[in-house]
Amino acid sequence: MEFNTIKINSTFTSPFESSPRADDDNSPFRKPLSLWPGMYHSPVTAALWETRTKIFERLLDPPKDAPPQSELLTKTPAQSRTTILYNFSTDYILREQYRDPWNEVRIGKLLEDLDALAGTISVKHCSDEDSMTRPLLLVTASVDKMVLKKTISVDGDLKMGGSVIWVGRSSIEVQLEVTQLSIDSTVITETVALSANFIFVARDSKTGKAAPVNRLSPQTETEKSLYKEADARNVMRKLKKGEKKGIENGEQNRLDSLLAEGRIFCDMPALANRDAILLRDTRLENSLMCQPQQRNIHGRIFGGFLMHRAFELAFSTAYTFAGLMPYFLEVDHVDFLRPVDVGDFLRFKSCVLYTEFEHAEKPLINVEVVAHVTRPELRSSEVSNTFYFTFTVRPEAKANDDKFRIRKVVPATEEEARRILERMDAESLLLK
Repeated sequence: MEFNTIKINSTFTSPFESSPRADDDNSPFRKPLSLWPGMYHSPVTAALWETRTKIFERLLDPPKDAPPQSELLTKTPAQSRTTILYNFSTDYILREQYRDPWNEVRIGKLLEDLDALAGTISVKHCSDEDSMTRPLLLVTASVDKMVLKKTISVDGDLKMGGSVIWVGRSSIEVQLEVTQLSIDSTVITETVALSANFIFVARDSKTGKAAPVNRLSPQTETEKSLYKEADARNVMRKLKKGEKKGIENGEQNRLDSLLAEGRIFCDMPALANRDAILLRDTRLENSLMCQPQQRNIHGRIFGGFLMHRAFELAFSTAYTFAGLMPYFLEVDHVDFLRPVDVGDFLRFKSCVLYTEFEHAEKPLINVEVVAHVTRPELRSSEVSNTFYFTFTVRPEAKANDDKFRIRKVVPATEEEARRILERMDAESLLLK
């Protein structure tokens, strides 16, 4: 009996346009596979990384003993501005890659693309275009706010763009907007569907210490206004860090009030409020081994991938808590506390921190996800990321359930109560 052998070829190409074939081992220019970005990422993320090809080459193979950038440049926001277009209306394969069960864009995949775009923009701003200096290592420090302003459909084209809006000594703030394009009687209209602010910090690629970044010179009135607002947020972040202990010391009454409700559940469960639930009873968890396919150009796990996985768990947490299909509203905050490496054992733990009932027709579910890098052989577990998401329930699902209600979440321990209060206070500061 004869068997036909079906040859399988990779559907991916090298992220470096000039990279030789994988089987060309004799080429002196071939980059080791371990230094390529992973092959997991979305087509948009891959395209964004291709725009950094020349910078990638410098990052991976800088001149020996290359000096740091000696003179800082002054750049405008326009010089870092980058836009990408999702041709959903004509590219059906691309549309299928991003479509969720409600014919809307998958938020998790969009988070990956947003992180990749913000990284590309920050690299553009920090580049000195001098191949003889060693490039900076840019790391995502946090996501300050990401707000979904309207449903994003996959039936219309999508545009994602942004630029650097503020810089400090070694930090950069990038603002992104996702706009939905619609055509009505040959008139194209653009509606902002999502906005996001990313904070990056620059590190010397050799010493790992904080490194200064190029200056920013806003030109238009809009750019000057954005710079001023971002500067105020930076002052607020520093103020928040400095006053954190004082705030905790002054909140004993609020802490006791929260704990009093939780103690009834623990001590007299039969008499507890049926419209409330203990925080620990809202928890979900999943784990994964970090694979090479999920790495970025620095060989570490791509931050957008971590946000994607955290979002999926947060969505599931809100779903099992509410009993109805949730609807994503915003990423309240993300902290990147330590890098995650290929081969790390990563555990995501989620819970509903608190709920809000200010608008009965739109109750809010605030979900916390904490990522831990766990090393069983060392008996250690470190927090690598914290994520905070806000959901409500889909209006059509709520309309079909007359008995729907959202329960109040109460803490059972002082540590849980402090986490709730810290998050509430952080949100109130952002609203000021």
